[in-house]
Amino acid sequence: MEWRGTGILLSVRRHGESSAIIDVFTENMGRHAGVVRGGTSRKIAPILQPGAQLDVAWRARLEDHIGTFAVEPVRSRAAVVMGNRLALAGLNAVTGLLVFCLPEREAHGPLYRRTEALLDLLGQDDLWPLAYLQWELALLEEMGFGLDLTACAVTGATEGLCYVSPKTGRAVSRAGAGDWADRLLPLPPVLRREGDASDAEIAQGLETTGYFLTHHLAPDLGSRPLPEARARFVDAFSRTL
Repeated sequence: MEWRGTGILLSVRRHGESSAIIDVFTENMGRHAGVVRGGTSRKIAPILQPGAQLDVAWRARLEDHIGTFAVEPVRSRAAVVMGNRLALAGLNAVTGLLVFCLPEREAHGPLYRRTEALLDLLGQDDLWPLAYLQWELALLEEMGFGLDLTACAVTGATEGLCYVSPKTGRAVSRAGAGDWADRLLPLPPVLRREGDASDAEIAQGLETTGYFLTHHLAPDLGSRPLPEARARFVDAFSRTL
């Protein structure tokens, strides 16, 4: 059994004396693990940095074996995040959430392409937070927890939408909210791809997507807590406001 492709390195852990087990997110094979022989050596270890774009060749005797990877660097993103606290926190949030959410060996082509485009924006701090927020919306959609922000769940109105129901993920207008407004989540225009996408609105949007990641997606995956890297990114972004 073997295949070859390009992927994003999500995680690395030591295996034995000199090898490493890596998780790679590829367009056609999904999140896939494998052993890299000599992965802790001076030659290979610098290549195996989370976020790196790699050319990988996977081989195993049987399909259900963990198998081995031969890796070649395509593009490193380490230099971009070095010395940039926000970029490093963002990279760790993305890779951490993907390891947390994605089942092994299940293709998620649209999410892969969006993730690659997002990571290519690392270091562009004026663009990154908005792109990251849109990526979290896409992640929720891909995992089956997409938000429906097209019309009010109560009145059907398409104007004046300013809340999100924490139960259904549907938009609610100010008129439709009534006395329940204080129990609803914020719906800043940026979540509907409207307005000027100010940093304050992006922070509000992250509050809302974070709720659904924590209270809808995580319980569906066994009630594991979200990776702390996501909270560290939100904190790093909040410090820029």
